[in-house]
Amino acid sequence: MPIRLYMDQHVPRAVTTGLRLRGVDVLTAFEDGASQLDDVALLDRASELGRVLFSQDDDLLAEASKRQRLGRHFTGLIYAHQLRISIGQCISDIELIARAAEPSDLTDRVEFLPL
Repeated sequence: MPIRLYMDQHVPRAVTTGLRLRGVDVLTAFEDGASQLDDVALLDRASELGRVLFSQDDDLLAEASKRQRLGRHFTGLIYAHQLRISIGQCISDIELIARAAEPSDLTDRVEFLPL
């Protein structure tokens, strides 16, 4: 079963568009009406939907790390620092994860890009 993604509100539209053009299942926080949620609620929302969250927000990275320490469940986070990866590389790496991984591979984990 391929990974289904949830994009936070700060992800460039080009990343979402590029992934969709490659057939990756992507839902944005904006499309879901969740673009105003704080980081805790956004990670919860992605988990409720069974989607792995992609973010370039350091605060979401901190929240995921906190959950790992406390043993609190989340469906996973893919994180890329905005200045350390191009849009093209981001799309390629996320597509690879979405196609090659199983949802359980990312449960309660943070995957850092670039790969």
